[in-house]
Amino acid sequence: MHTHFESRFALSPSEGKQLDSEGLRTNFLMETLFEADVVHLTLTHYDRYIFGGVMPVKETVILESPENLKASFFLERRELGMINVGGPGKVTADGLSYELDFKEALYLGRGTQTVDFSSVDESNPAKFYLNSAPAHHTYPSRKVSRTEAEVVELGSSATANHRVINKLLVNSVLPTCQLQMGMTELKSGSVWNTMPAHTHDRRMEVYFYFEVPEGQSVCHFMGQPNETRHIWMQNEQAVISPNWSIHCGAGTSNYTFIWGMAGENLDYGDMDHCAISELR
Repeated sequence: MHTHFESRFALSPSEGKQLDSEGLRTNFLMETLFEADVVHLTLTHYDRYIFGGVMPVKETVILESPENLKASFFLERRELGMINVGGPGKVTADGLSYELDFKEALYLGRGTQTVDFSSVDESNPAKFYLNSAPAHHTYPSRKVSRTEAEVVELGSSATANHRVINKLLVNSVLPTCQLQMGMTELKSGSVWNTMPAHTHDRRMEVYFYFEVPEGQSVCHFMGQPNETRHIWMQNEQAVISPNWSIHCGAGTSNYTFIWGMAGENLDYGDMDHCAISELR
C-alpha cells in the first residue's frame, strides 16, 4: 500500500494554446486513478485542488498526507468529497463508519484526522473518486445518497444532450467551504455534456468520466472559447479545467461524468456562457 502523488503547475491561456496533444495531456489529464490498494492523487495549482482515486482490494487503505502538503494529516487544512463508482465500500473517518454504495457520496470536514477505505467484496472492489479543496472552517461530515441529491434534467434528444444532473455535495444539500461535487448522467442516444459550454472566471473544475462502454471514448474540449483544444479520454480518467477554459465533451456513446469545483463562491449558476455558434 502506498500513495502516488503528483503536482501540476497552472498555465495561462497564452501558454495553454501553444501545447500540442501530448502537452495538453501532460498538463491537464490524469490517466490512472484506480490501482489496487494504492491512493492516486494529483494537486493542481488552480485553486490548489486535489483529485484522485483509491481502490481498496485486499487491504484497508489509509489516506496519508503527502509530504508536499506540509500537513500533519491530510484534512488538517482541507475538506474532502468523494463518490463511490465501484462496488460497495466503507469509509472510516475518526472512528465513524460510512457505507457507500454505487454513486453515493460522502463529505468529510476540515480537521478529520484519520480516514481509511475498504471494500465489502474484493472481487467487486469499491472505487472512491476523491476531490479536495483548502478549507478555513469545519463543517459536519455527512453521507449523501442519490435520493438526497438535488436533481435537474436538462437538454433534449434532438440536440443529443439529454442529461440528468445530480447535485450531491453542493450548498443546496449541505454546507461546505468551497468544494462542490455532482454527477451528470447522459440518456441513451445523447453524447454531449455541458452544451452550450461555459467558463468559470471565479472557479476551476475537474471532470471525471466513467461508465464509458468498452471500445468507446469521450472527446473532451477545453481552451478559451475562441481557441478550443481537445483531449481524447478513456473510461475512468479525469481532466483539469482552468477557470479560463471551457469544459464540455462528446462521446461515441452515452456515459456518466462527475464534476467537482472550487473557487471563491458556492453559486452553482455562476457561469459565463459561450454561444455555440461563437466557439472556435
